[in-house]
Amino acid sequence: MKIAIAGAGAMGCRFGYMLTKTGQEVTLIDEWPAHIEAIQKNGLKVVDGDNTDTIDIKIIRPEEATEEVDLVIAFTKSMKLGEMLEKIKAIIHEDTKVLCLLNGLGHEDTMAKYVPRKNIIMGVTIWTAGLIEPGVARLGGTGTVEMQAADPSGVAIAKELVEVMDKAGLNASYSEDVHFSTWRKACVNGTMNATCAILDANIGEVFDTSTAEAIVTQIISEFVAVAEKEGVHLDPAAMKDYVYTASNKVRGHYPSMHQDLIQNHRFTEVDFLNGFVARKGKEYGIPTPYCQLITELIHAKEDILKVKSYDLSSLETHTLQKGKFTIHNAHEII
Repeated sequence: MKIAIAGAGAMGCRFGYMLTKTGQEVTLIDEWPAHIEAIQKNGLKVVDGDNTDTIDIKIIRPEEATEEVDLVIAFTKSMKLGEMLEKIKAIIHEDTKVLCLLNGLGHEDTMAKYVPRKNIIMGVTIWTAGLIEPGVARLGGTGTVEMQAADPSGVAIAKELVEVMDKAGLNASYSEDVHFSTWRKACVNGTMNATCAILDANIGEVFDTSTAEAIVTQIISEFVAVAEKEGVHLDPAAMKDYVYTASNKVRGHYPSMHQDLIQNHRFTEVDFLNGFVARKGKEYGIPTPYCQLITELIHAKEDILKVKSYDLSSLETHTLQKGKFTIHNAHEII
């Protein structure tokens, strides 16, 4: 199967590596010059615990993508999805399936502007990965992939893709309600990402504050109310337990919104988390004061810091100087 991975960050590299190792013909598509050059020159290097491996894998810029493929896996930043699909439209033919594994909410509507709904597959993954430096990915841990066809006519093909993913060791499954998993993950992100960025703190520090429970409970209630209008039922008590369980597993971690905004002065994906809930709340007449304020505070901070557009060409300078690598975490936006 010819597979293009649109967005060769940490998770794109993980999926590209694992699929290539099982014989799939994979092309990575990215816009980070140093990353592209490193992989073209030295191959993709992966570090998994004490083991290191290097594979030859094709990597190109979006404007160089001209050869049609069977499957596109989208791993871009949320705000770059539409731009990426427009740039690589030459590789998407009438039967090309596009699997969206982005974090956040509202991506199906964006994809439908570029891809027939019969070819859209929505998914959610809890695999993790990191980029140590250009061309070098850190793996580790285990995870899963859930996916569901956006249209009933695509179910059979989606289930075939599940088999391809599963053979690659990605623990894939076909879901009858992937939207539930997507909203649940977004709710976790909505309580952790922006709060850590606003307070310039890690997850444990935020959740240890005297006001944390009240803030988290209110954010969850807003996600739950809007999700219900979107046809997704999230139980408030179960969601709160899930959020706290997740937070305890990653207490020392600075979520990706902190990495983007505070560490690297880049735009965030808040509009696809708390911002999405706030916008939908207005449409449905549901008050979402916390999500609205959080979104406005994040955008205000972006203005104060005079943030750049999300240009990965700056990642090496900012991130590696801080001794950190970009994490794609089960419980955060990347």
